[in-house]
Amino acid sequence: MPKYAILIYEREIPVEEIPADVMEANIAAEEGIKALGARVVDETALQPASVATTIRKGGVVTDGPFLETKEAFAGIFVIEARDLDHAIQVGKLLPIMDGGVEIRPLVES
Repeated sequence: MPKYAILIYEREIPVEEIPADVMEANIAAEEGIKALGARVVDETALQPASVATTIRKGGVVTDGPFLETKEAFAGIFVIEARDLDHAIQVGKLLPIMDGGVEIRPLVES
């Protein structure tokens, strides 16, 4: 099956401030993904954007994220899905408070 990256963008708040229903939905998403017949290949959450380091054109290194935005890149799932529509179904299972989910096909080698 083709692989897709599901990129999660969300406003940054401390984990302990994430509403209980969002945390529960996140945990339940795993079962929902399996029920759809997709498979999570890998997933990870990221440290806050405040600890990011950016290398810009010309090799200039700066602290912080590349873009100034209300949402930060919060995590990534790599899944196997039948096609883009199937990957979108998986993306819709992920709870989002104020951000969004971006789905990109991965380049097959």
